[in-house]
Amino acid sequence: MALAIYAGTFDPFTFGHIDIARRAHRLFPRLVIAVSTNPEKAALFSLVERQRIIRDAVRGMRGVSIDSFDGLLVDYMRQKGARVVIRGLRALSDFEYEFQMALMNRKLNEEVETVFLMPHEQYSYLSSRLVKEIALLGGDVSQFVTPMVARMLKERIAPRQEGKRSQEQ
Repeated sequence: MALAIYAGTFDPFTFGHIDIARRAHRLFPRLVIAVSTNPEKAALFSLVERQRIIRDAVRGMRGVSIDSFDGLLVDYMRQKGARVVIRGLRALSDFEYEFQMALMNRKLNEEVETVFLMPHEQYSYLSSRLVKEIALLGGDVSQFVTPMVARMLKERIAPRQEGKRSQEQ
């Protein structure tokens, strides 16, 4: 039974990510959602928090596990004995970057295959960056993330907003 890796920073894990995980799980009964510690991205949530969020979101999906890695995805995949990486494509704008990454991963390890999955149309515009931006501006993110994430965003962002208001006064 093939093992697939769904890797990303997932900061935070959205309904779009959940949709891709479910689609991948239908194709690959063994799925690892691997949280990257990408040093280029300043994460709002810690690695432990992101793993907890994902564990809550995929609770009940047998054969799905949560892990983390740093370094090259192909090295992590080699350690896990996986040859399939899952990537979500929301829009045409995602394709160029994802295509480059897929080709580079294949160059680094010719056994790695990338499977691109499209989320349901209702999530085609959804990104973690936009969710954080909406939350920072005081908007309601409950239609984009689980209740746990919405609560954590509110808790994390409220002190920042208070600090900003204090500075403005």
